[in-house]
Amino acid sequence: MLPTPPIALLMTGDELMRGDTVDSNSATIAQALVAAGLRVDYKITVGDDRALLLNSIGDRVSVSRILIINGGLGPTSDDLTAEVVAEAAGRQLVEFPELADTIRNWCEERGFQADTANLKQARLPEGAEVIANPVGSAAGFAVMIGACLVITTPGPPRELGAMLPGVMALVRQHVGGGSGSTLRLQTFGLGESAIQEMVHNDIADWPPEVTLGFRAGLPMLELKLVIETPEHEALQRRCLEEMHALFGDHIIGEADVTLAASLQTLLRERNMTITCAESCTGGLIASMLTQEPGASSVFEAGFVTYSNAMKHKLLGVSESTLEKHGAVSEPVVREMLGGALSASGADTGVAVSGIAGPDGGTPDKPVGTVWFAWGGPNAIKSKRLLLPLGRDIFQTVVAAAAIDLIRRDLLGLPDVPHYFRRRDPQ
Repeated sequence: MLPTPPIALLMTGDELMRGDTVDSNSATIAQALVAAGLRVDYKITVGDDRALLLNSIGDRVSVSRILIINGGLGPTSDDLTAEVVAEAAGRQLVEFPELADTIRNWCEERGFQADTANLKQARLPEGAEVIANPVGSAAGFAVMIGACLVITTPGPPRELGAMLPGVMALVRQHVGGGSGSTLRLQTFGLGESAIQEMVHNDIADWPPEVTLGFRAGLPMLELKLVIETPEHEALQRRCLEEMHALFGDHIIGEADVTLAASLQTLLRERNMTITCAESCTGGLIASMLTQEPGASSVFEAGFVTYSNAMKHKLLGVSESTLEKHGAVSEPVVREMLGGALSASGADTGVAVSGIAGPDGGTPDKPVGTVWFAWGGPNAIKSKRLLLPLGRDIFQTVVAAAAIDLIRRDLLGLPDVPHYFRRRDPQ
């Protein structure tokens, strides 16, 4: 197997150096390269300093086949990438007329006229290859400096993502693609340590040719099965089958599938609709469901009933139940779900009520306590969890678990997933 060509990343911006912005773009670029069988060998982050940028570019182009620069393509005076790359390449900075027209049109569509600052983004190194930006005004570009292809990309993550196909086309054209491959699995409800331990204990003959990697996110955890050459694809598929057998009920799907998208697919296959009744999540379950295209075919209504009065008025939860058991209780979430199913006419649904904190807990119901109810009108199930997490994380995990419980119910998977066994306060 031939070694992969040396590829470097240069991330720019004072906001990165101050910690005002978290660098997620380097991960996005690295993942795209890995998917193409390539990898990043070197990464450096530099502030908006002309001399440092020029020196960093000079250092890397002498040893790299590709240098990808991220940031510094905007309209302000501290956006230095175009002029610094031009100097490093020994080229003039010139205006690209077609790009200038594109910028003028982009500004006019948003109700203002392009000014000198905007049109600065049309000035690129002479002879550069423009990389179109379909969602922003800052185009990227590519130039050769010696034997190194220098590719520039904008800092906003949304714009970078939209431009990656064009970037990767240039990369493949310059160095080709690697011969490895990566299978990506999206999971929910298991942590890295739990998965690693299960693999270690239950798959004794895990092949060294297949690397198991993790990418932690919230609420999902991505697993990666990486091989370096096509001859190991059979081993990769065997490991995939063993992962499904070991904890398949926690595997949501492959590639970039989300919990909500997976659930939508199941609901459409069964010609079913879903509703939700939310208290502690404040509408996050409905938001997750409707972020996915096509949500209207499976979701017509959800209910955010934060106060006891609204639980009674909108969902029909009895005042005596609220008074006797409190809002965070099994009887209340079951009545919340029953009311939501009745009002919406949905086939299935989920209700949640909990204590997100940081205050409001009691010895019997500490902060992080949450009750779930899920299922259809004639088959409502309920369960309690204890999630002593920060408020934002608590809400995200509860909303994701609510969607997962319906997914599991439709698939006929065990009612008590791993995260309930570990977090049940009873």
